Amino acid sequence: MRSDHELYRQLRALPAGLLLAEEVPAFDRLLGRERVARVALIRAVGTVVSACRDERLKDAARDWLRSLMKDPEEKVRRYAAAALPKFASGAAEESAILDALKVSGEERERRRLAEALEKVGGEATLRAVAAGETSEVSVRKVKAGMARKSGGVSARIDVRIPFRLGSMVHLRCRRGLESFVAEEMSGSPFKVREVRAGCVIADVTREFSLAEAHALRCFDTLSFPLGVIRNPGAPSAVDELAALIASASSVRLMELLTAGAPRYRLSLDGASAKVIDRIAERAYALAPSVLNDPKSAAWTIDVISSPLGAGVELRPRVSPDPRMHYRTAAVDAASHPPLAACLARVSLGTDAEVIWDPFCGSGLELVERAMLGGVRRAVGTDIDPAAVALARANFDAAAVRDVTGEFIACDFRDAPLKVGLGRGSVSLVISNPPLGRRVRVPNLHGLFADLFKVSAEVLRPGGLLVFVNPLRLEPEGLPLRLEHRRTVDLGGYDCRLEVYRRV
Repeated sequence: MRSDHELYRQLRALPAGLLLAEEVPAFDRLLGRERVARVALIRAVGTVVSACRDERLKDAARDWLRSLMKDPEEKVRRYAAAALPKFASGAAEESAILDALKVSGEERERRRLAEALEKVGGEATLRAVAAGETSEVSVRKVKAGMARKSGGVSARIDVRIPFRLGSMVHLRCRRGLESFVAEEMSGSPFKVREVRAGCVIADVTREFSLAEAHALRCFDTLSFPLGVIRNPGAPSAVDELAALIASASSVRLMELLTAGAPRYRLSLDGASAKVIDRIAERAYALAPSVLNDPKSAAWTIDVISSPLGAGVELRPRVSPDPRMHYRTAAVDAASHPPLAACLARVSLGTDAEVIWDPFCGSGLELVERAMLGGVRRAVGTDIDPAAVALARANFDAAAVRDVTGEFIACDFRDAPLKVGLGRGSVSLVISNPPLGRRVRVPNLHGLFADLFKVSAEVLRPGGLLVFVNPLRLEPEGLPLRLEHRRTVDLGGYDCRLEVYRRV
């Protein structure tokens, strides 16, 4: 095994053309033990050639691997079966693997052949299973693969969800932003029932669509609670989880809101692939109309720890997110979109005629605040020219009416002169600055001290500074009064969302 791995590493470094032109013919001339000793070549061909762009090389590799399914050496056949699914395999490859399975008496080989059929199999494989020719192949996995090949799958966001079908939702967010999510629900189909850390539980007051739900901008994900497993460590938990996945409401939601064959992936931290497979098989036995598919699914089953046990939720994978219609791309360390929406909402009810983001990144804060109204001029600066270009593109794509967007690459300390932000000319400074985590900042304290100073200069009396502060640093000796502060989880580390008013 060690020699196989070392040989594979050496062969994997060779170009695809060289593998097929020299190594494959040399392998074909070998017999017996010498041939078996070089099976790492089969694995290397599967890895290297499947990743190349030359379709002729891929066709040649696929034909060669298919021919190896009749090789007299079991190990050769087994390696070929593992490599074939890496290519766009069809009926010929399925037939070759099925033929090998019918005559194989080796348990290890039969298991590998079954795994290959679960990836490339189709109607012929299903007929073989129905005829009792193989019991090793999972019908569920074959059907999931067939559905994947038939086309994409997505959540249907415009379909109305009957009131009784989705009577409660969980709106999850970053810890510390729950009140924004709750406040934004006014006028929506949802009414707050309970607020927990990172989650707002809401009753549904009328039928709604996912598109209507995504008119709310401060939450991260929406999910439908399916139930709670009281003792997730008990042997019965597997059956309980499968029953919740296959419940009538879960199946109905997936069938109603899926464009394509309803499929889900199971998100279960710490669970082995074997356990997840067992859960999926039992759920399939109860509800064969929905399939587990970790590669392409419109839904995720989330299993989340709670004081009561393990909560099970059905989450639609809405992609692309309609709220981010303007987001052409993102930069490294760009804002989390719902956080940008929350920063924008903080300033509601105050003057926002002229707004400035000193560290605009991809421009999300400026777009989110402009969409709330009352903005006449939006200014974005960033030291990175690529970020500025992207912010400009995103702002233009948002197409906010009657708002002028201005973007320039410069240090924020120079912005007042370069962009024409005179003393007392800005209504709102809004930003998610560099936090020194994903992007190194040589003098983080100095940067934030200067941010306070420059903001105090450009803000008009009554204007606001709204930003995320990673430091316990306050504006000493400056005409800035703290009006709001809360701790927010920014993905594993806490920062403070702060609001200062220019006095």
